[in-house]
Amino acid sequence: METGTTGTSVKASSLRWKILRQAILRKPNADEQSEIGVKRITRKTRQGFNLIPCHLVDDPSHSSDVTVCYTLPIDSAPKLYLTQRVVDHAELSDFEICNKYNIDNTGLVCQWPSEEVLAYFCLSHADMFRSKRVIELGSGYGLAGLVIAAVTEASEVVISDGNPQVVDYIQHNIDANSKAFGGTRVKSMMLHWNQNEISNISSTFDLIVASDCTFFKEFHNGLAQIVKFLLGKVQPSEAIFFSPKRGDSLDKFLEKIEENDLRFSITENYDAEIWKHHTEFMNGAASWPSYQKDHCYPLLIRISV
Repeated sequence: METGTTGTSVKASSLRWKILRQAILRKPNADEQSEIGVKRITRKTRQGFNLIPCHLVDDPSHSSDVTVCYTLPIDSAPKLYLTQRVVDHAELSDFEICNKYNIDNTGLVCQWPSEEVLAYFCLSHADMFRSKRVIELGSGYGLAGLVIAAVTEASEVVISDGNPQVVDYIQHNIDANSKAFGGTRVKSMMLHWNQNEISNISSTFDLIVASDCTFFKEFHNGLAQIVKFLLGKVQPSEAIFFSPKRGDSLDKFLEKIEENDLRFSITENYDAEIWKHHTEFMNGAASWPSYQKDHCYPLLIRISV
């Protein structure tokens, strides 16, 4: 359930139909068409934790894509260049692909705040990835996976998503940053959490990472099952998720984790810098007008066999 500004409750299904109708019918006006900047990235959230500085490196006014340069806040770290979609309205083809592959479209929407938090956490805990095989699930444009590949000396990083459009962007971003990876093997993969056979994955991973992947309850069981499959029985291995509570969505996902005989722990305050930003948003000391802890602040969930 979602609550509107009037305090009345609106069914999620009604909200989805409203969004779909607006996406199909909406025609951007002249002012919107002339707007240039990061805020034009497809329905991009206007706020974030501002942990990794970034800026545009090209003019998106004549293109459906934009390249964003991320300056990693550690010494001698390479800059990362991520191409993202820049249109300010959904395309009907997006919904057709979602229906065809039984996926959601959130990977194309924007670089979500939880992905930035995951990427920053990986920067701050680079040692845990060294010489490990790592896979990112529901990667979107792949920021966290690219950060792991660029700075942690992981042996292999697989950056995956279930949306073929998103995977095309991931592969483009891998190619664009290939010189930053050193000896780390990096590849993209289309991976649907509900697929019955995973023929293109030959072995398990030491670490799984994911951000904000627990919102849609219809995908919970498949996500829990693929985490179990990818972790295998080799110890030590674990999955690191960053997810806001979002009502009872996270709790429902963790129920599926337990049903699949996996263990988990939840940590609220896991990084001093991230917690400082969160506290400032909660107290109004920093600007994020729509900030709500339940919806915006990602908890750290560690999952193991």
